[in-house]
Amino acid sequence: MATRILERERTAILNSLAAGVVPRIGLQHIQVGRKREVAAVLEDLMRIESGAAAVRFIAGRFGAGKSFFLNLMQTVALERKFVVLRADITTERRLHASNGQARALYSALMQNLATRGKPDGGALGSLVERWVGDVAHSVTGAGGNEADVEKKLTSLCMPLQELVSGYDFATVLSRYYKGHTQSNDALKASALRWLRAEYSTKTEARENLGVRSIIDDSSLYEYLKLFAAFVRIAGYAGLIVCLDELVVLSHRLNNRTARENNYEAILHIVNDCLQGNVEGVGFLFAATDECITDKRRGLFSYEALATRLAANRFAGEGIVDFSGPVLNLANLTPEDCYVLLLNLRRVHAGGDESKYLLSNDGIEVYLQSCQQRMGAAYFQTPRDTVKDFIGLLNVLQQNPSADWRALIGQLKTQAPAPPESEVAVTDHDDDLASFKV
Repeated sequence: MATRILERERTAILNSLAAGVVPRIGLQHIQVGRKREVAAVLEDLMRIESGAAAVRFIAGRFGAGKSFFLNLMQTVALERKFVVLRADITTERRLHASNGQARALYSALMQNLATRGKPDGGALGSLVERWVGDVAHSVTGAGGNEADVEKKLTSLCMPLQELVSGYDFATVLSRYYKGHTQSNDALKASALRWLRAEYSTKTEARENLGVRSIIDDSSLYEYLKLFAAFVRIAGYAGLIVCLDELVVLSHRLNNRTARENNYEAILHIVNDCLQGNVEGVGFLFAATDECITDKRRGLFSYEALATRLAANRFAGEGIVDFSGPVLNLANLTPEDCYVLLLNLRRVHAGGDESKYLLSNDGIEVYLQSCQQRMGAAYFQTPRDTVKDFIGLLNVLQQNPSADWRALIGQLKTQAPAPPESEVAVTDHDDDLASFKV
């Protein structure tokens, strides 16, 4: 039986794909292929639930579906009661920096924090409020008072104090509870500001909350580990950190030293996850193939990462291994692309077959046109195929007398423009270097 399509999901899917971006909701209505890749990440989630850690690099060409895959895995993780942090890496938001860029990345992650109850992000406040409220209700329901609640919160936060900066983290949570009991919204807001890394000076944080540290560029990863421990204390399965656009570090960050410092930060994460030094956290990085394998600017330019991320030598020629950190997204097949368009037609019609605007034969003719115009790219990187298909359905819906054959025939046969054109990358360390990005 087909899944019911909510209007909110329908609108988000159609508007996102028509604009060439990935929808955040309703992915189950259009997902095709990737079964083995999804199964591999599901195994990671199960290991994280049991207290382990995982790191994955989702690799593929531009338009191959990396962002879609991250969104899909976010949806799956939320259903399994994970907390998910999500952000795009930019030149102003990265893992290592000295001018606030790393703190900006942490702030973006916290602003986009999602839970099953608030899958669209902005869930930090509700997460903390629910936790302190549940603890208070449990203690007072057993006859305790506010002092007993504070003792319980302190006891629950004891494991955090074993981690770097854990004492101040626990102190901020206790300040939030104080604001909760006193109906002091300003104190609660200050605690959330601190947790979102929005304090730029220690002096202001000490005046407002009585803590001596803040989340800054040098402590991003340490606080991610702290937050992973906290969400497990709060009753969640674990923490998933999704970082998209890793290619920015390799092909947009021009300074070699800055790139290598960020690669060192990634190496730290990889080592901790592979060696079992962290618990209850998973990292998903989305990167292009060149971002990983380019030996001049990519992750493989950093020897230690090249070793950690190297492919299994026994894999290849139809033999796959999904146990390594790098998860290469297989290209969609023509059949997958056909099923994808069937799914999109159903979404566009709101699940009502009587409202289908294009027959199966029409979809086949459209795909033949795409093949003539774009070659194998029409199904391997189907972004343009999908975007034009949504446009075709929109035109047919608004112009009932239009002939779909004529509309498809109007599309000129031309080679597709690459999703990202060849861009000359100039920096002071890599002169005269040109890379396809």
